[in-house]
Amino acid sequence: MSATADEEASDPPRVARLLPWSGPERKPCYVITDDQGGPVSRLADAVESIQLGMGAELLGHAHELLPDAPRGELRFIAERLAEALGDALRVAESRGQRLR
Repeated sequence: MSATADEEASDPPRVARLLPWSGPERKPCYVITDDQGGPVSRLADAVESIQLGMGAELLGHAHELLPDAPRGELRFIAERLAEALGDALRVAESRGQRLR
């Protein structure tokens, strides 16, 4: 049995949500969802929250470390900050897409 035009009009819009993790070859991952969100959307929300929290902690650590850090530690913190920035930008892109 197919849906009528009235039933289709009342269905919530389905959108592709950018997830906060990458697939093989670092390609973006998406989930098709509606505004109510399912288990994958809730997991993505939790991962985004963790990523942003870890980025904030890392930034605080970097501020403490940078004045006296040896070269090896500077490289390590720079790599971690680059990862955290990438995560934050992916979260911002995903949330920006959902605002439209």
